[in-house]
Amino acid sequence: MARDLFQAIHYPVAISASSGRLRQETDYEAYIRQLIRQVLLTAPGERINRPEFGAGVRRLVFAPLSPASASLAQTTVFQALNAELDSLIRVESVTAEATEPGRLDIGVTYILRARGERQFLNVEVAI
Repeated sequence: MARDLFQAIHYPVAISASSGRLRQETDYEAYIRQLIRQVLLTAPGERINRPEFGAGVRRLVFAPLSPASASLAQTTVFQALNAELDSLIRVESVTAEATEPGRLDIGVTYILRARGERQFLNVEVAI
């Protein structure tokens, strides 16, 4: 089946102990989750030649805990995911909640465009 044919570089990048080569990711859904985490945790300006890449949610951890900061996080994440991963996923919703000082919980509901499957990802960002 087509699910068995997928192969990409695993994130974070690592060397396979058995082959001595770059570790491969063969699970498409895990690969997409890795891409979403990369977008969320990369700060704009952090990548060379792609200064607009990323949502930079780690910097939002330092914002005051308020509905306004949660709304800013939701908007930032939604826009970043749509800008970077629109060909792979359709973002349905993003939730963000500052649960305690120094911690931001982000929930993303998305549809895999290649399979039409709805997926959920919860990411906890802490300092």
